[in-house]
Amino acid sequence: MSRTLFRTAALLFSLLAAAPALSQQAPPASIPVPAPPQLAAPSYLLLDFHSGHVLAEKAPDERRDPASLTKMMTAYVAFSELRAGNMRLDEMVTVSEKAWRAPGSRMFIEVGKQVSVEDLLRGIIIQSGNDASIAIAEHIAGSESTFAQVMNTYAQRLGMNNSNFLNATGLPNPNHYVSTRDVALLAAALIRDFPEYYQWYSQKQFSFNGITQYNRNKLLWRDPSVDGLKTGHTNAAGYCLASSAQQDDMRLVAVVMGTASEKARADDSQALLNYGFRFFETHRLYGASEALSQARVWKGAREQLPLGLEQDLYVTIPRRQYDRLDASMSMESQIMAPVDAGSTLGKLVVRLGDTVLAERPLVALDPVKEGGLWQRLSDEVLLMFE
Repeated sequence: MSRTLFRTAALLFSLLAAAPALSQQAPPASIPVPAPPQLAAPSYLLLDFHSGHVLAEKAPDERRDPASLTKMMTAYVAFSELRAGNMRLDEMVTVSEKAWRAPGSRMFIEVGKQVSVEDLLRGIIIQSGNDASIAIAEHIAGSESTFAQVMNTYAQRLGMNNSNFLNATGLPNPNHYVSTRDVALLAAALIRDFPEYYQWYSQKQFSFNGITQYNRNKLLWRDPSVDGLKTGHTNAAGYCLASSAQQDDMRLVAVVMGTASEKARADDSQALLNYGFRFFETHRLYGASEALSQARVWKGAREQLPLGLEQDLYVTIPRRQYDRLDASMSMESQIMAPVDAGSTLGKLVVRLGDTVLAERPLVALDPVKEGGLWQRLSDEVLLMFE
C-alpha cells in the first residue's frame, strides 16, 4: 500500500513538473499572408461580406461600363417592390413591343403575352434577359427611363457614389456607369436584404417558352461554395463577373470587370476567392444590443445603464491571429439622466497588434428617466466629492 502511494505521488510530481514546460510552448505559427494575386483585369475588388473589410483591390473607384451587372440593381428594385407589397410573384405582366424587341441576351418573351413576375425575375437573374428586364421595369415604373430614376435613388441609399443608371439592361451608354466598389456594395446588399430571393442566383438553368438557357456564371459548376451572382459582357465593358461564395461562417464577394474572355473573368474571380479563404478568417466578436459594459448614471431613476453596439461587429484577420486581438472601451466620465436609448456614450476599439481594426460607438441600450427629487439631490452631493 505504501509503495502504491509513493508511486502515485511520484507520478503526480512528474506531471506537475512538466506542466510549466508545456504551457510555455509557442502557439502555432501564423500563416504568412502574401500580397493579393496580381490579375490582368483592369479593375477588381475582394470584400468580406460580414466585416466589409477589403482584402484585394485594383482601381475599384474608376467608372466602368457595367453591362448586365446592371440587372443586379434591376432585381434589387423589384425585390424591394415585392417586400413593400406593391407587387406579387404571381402577378402577370403584359409584354410590350419595346421589351419584345430588346437586343442582346433574351428570355424570349412574346409581345402582348402575359408573364409572371417570378418568371421574369428568373429570366433576368439566370438567363440575363434584356427583354425581361425592360418588361419588369415598365411594369414597376411605367417606362424604363422612369425606372432608371428609381434605380439611382436606391443606388444613393446604398452608398453607390460612382454609379449612374440610364436603363434596366446594361446596354451601353456613355452616361450609364458603375464602379467596381459600387457593384460589390450592391452584391452585399442583395445577399443581406433579400436572402429569400438571393437563392435564385445559384440556379444553373431556367426553361421558359420551351427554351432552356444556362447560367453564364461558370463558377457555379467549378466551385460548390459559390452561390452567385451575375455575369456581364459588351464590347465596351469586356467580360465582368460579380461572384460570392461561403465557406463555414465566412462569405466573400468578388467583383472582376473588363477582362478579355469568359474564362479570364472566371479564373480571376476564382483566384480572388481562393486567396481570401486561404489566408483570412472572419469572426463575429459582439452582437447587436449585447451588454458590453455598465455605466454609472447620475440623477436618474436607475444607477446602472448597459452599453453596447447597434450592429453586430465582425472583423476579418489573417488566419491564426485570433489570440492577438485586443478590445478596449472608453466612456464618458459623467453620464447625467435623462438618457435616450441609442445615445452615444463611449467607444469600442478593436486592435490586432498596433493596427486598429474597428472603432464603434458604445450606445445606451435602454433609456433612463430623470430620478426623483431625493435621487437628484443625493447625487448632486455625491458629485461634489467626485
